[in-house]
Amino acid sequence: MTTPTTQALTDTTETATRGRWPWLGVAAGIGALAATLAFDLHPEWDENAPYNADIVDDVSSGKAHASIITGYLTVALLLVLAAAWKRHVEPRTPSSTAARVVPLGFTASAGALSLGYGWKGAMGLYNGGSEDDAFDKTGLYVLYVLNDFGSFIGYLGVTVAAGAVAWMAFGERLVSRWIGVVSVLAVLPVIATVGAFGLPGFPGVVSGVWLVIAFGGLALGKSTINR
Repeated sequence: MTTPTTQALTDTTETATRGRWPWLGVAAGIGALAATLAFDLHPEWDENAPYNADIVDDVSSGKAHASIITGYLTVALLLVLAAAWKRHVEPRTPSSTAARVVPLGFTASAGALSLGYGWKGAMGLYNGGSEDDAFDKTGLYVLYVLNDFGSFIGYLGVTVAAGAVAWMAFGERLVSRWIGVVSVLAVLPVIATVGAFGLPGFPGVVSGVWLVIAFGGLALGKSTINR
């Protein structure tokens, strides 16, 4: 008598919460946009003049502090999103390799972004923060150079995940095709900028937008993986 009742409660709970997990991706996307773009540390600078150590005088320690807080929250959300994807999507897609690439991409980005946002926090700590005198201007400039692309490069794993979602849309028909289009549009600029210029940071520009749109679509749409 006890076992069927327990199973029924489990099934009811699973049904009630099944469609909510994509909102984790939306939240991670909002966090990415805030931590990487809204709290970007690049100050205004004469584009015709080369960067030098004096630029650290114009870096906002407040933005750096805000970025590490929102950035670390985003890292946590990406890890929880990866776990939720594995729980909800992989059992429904036993023959899809692409479905297994997606959480690996999120996990890879979370690891890299732990460093990227950590460097931002260090910039705020040592440049106007509580340990303002710990490094001279040359040392701070090294931190600034690390921050130039530090919180942008780490989103490459999310770009790989977007590519996998695109394959799931067009190759396997597990995801709505319009989400596949959005995913392709997130991947192509990264390929173009890396191939043409060697520019490594474009994943950080597009990943937040992709997470918000794609996972909002999964939450509200009719993709097979979330029905």
